[in-house]
Amino acid sequence: MSKHLEHEMDKLRNRLLSLTGMVEDGLYKAMKSFENRDKALAKEVFELDRLIDEVEVEVEEDCLKIFALHQPVAIDLRYLVGVLKMNNDLERIGDLSVNIAERGYFLTKRPEIKAPFDFKTMADKTHSMLKRAIDALINMDDSAAQQIILDDQEVDAINKEMYTTVFKRIKESPEDVECLIQYLAISRCLERIADYTTNIAEDVIYMVNGKIVRHDPDFQGWDS
Repeated sequence: MSKHLEHEMDKLRNRLLSLTGMVEDGLYKAMKSFENRDKALAKEVFELDRLIDEVEVEVEEDCLKIFALHQPVAIDLRYLVGVLKMNNDLERIGDLSVNIAERGYFLTKRPEIKAPFDFKTMADKTHSMLKRAIDALINMDDSAAQQIILDDQEVDAINKEMYTTVFKRIKESPEDVECLIQYLAISRCLERIADYTTNIAEDVIYMVNGKIVRHDPDFQGWDS
C-alpha cells in the first residue's frame, strides 16, 4: 500500500468512527428522552441528526475518491465496499433515532400511561447490539459480529409480542389509543435499528474474511 493510500484510508477510518460515535449517541439520547419525557434531550437528537447526515456524505465522498485515485485491491477493496454499505445503514439508524425522539416528544404533551410492553429491555438490547457492532468494526472482530446477527432474533421476538399486547390494550383502553400507537411506532423503530445493526455486523464479517453471510442460514440461526 502506498503512503498516500494509507493516509487516505486512515482518514476514512477516523471519519467512519466519528460517524458511528454520533449514531450511537443519537440512539442513546433518543431512548433517554423518551424514557424521561425530556424535551431538551429530544431536541439534541434532532440537531445531532444534521451532523450525522453531513458526515455520512463525507464518508461516501472519501470512499469514491479512494476508488477513483488508488484502485484498491484485496482487503482494502473489501473495506471500502463494506464502508459504503454500512454508511447508509448508520444514517438510517440516525433517522430512526429521530423518529423515536419525535414520538417521545409527542408523548410529553399527553398524560403519561403505563408502557404496554417492556420498552427498556427492547431498547437496551438494541443499543447493546449497536455498541457491540461498532466495537466489532473497530477491532475487525468477525466472531463478535456473528453473535450480533443471532441476537437480532431476541429483538424481533419482543417486537412481535408487543403488537399483540398493544392491540389488547387498545381494546381495553380506547381512550389511550393515540399514545399506544406511538409506542407501537417506537417498537417498530427499535426493530428496524436492530436490523440495520445486523447489516453492519454482516459487513464486518465481509471486511474481515470476504464471506457474504446475508443468506447463510448458519449465520441467521435458522434450523437446518
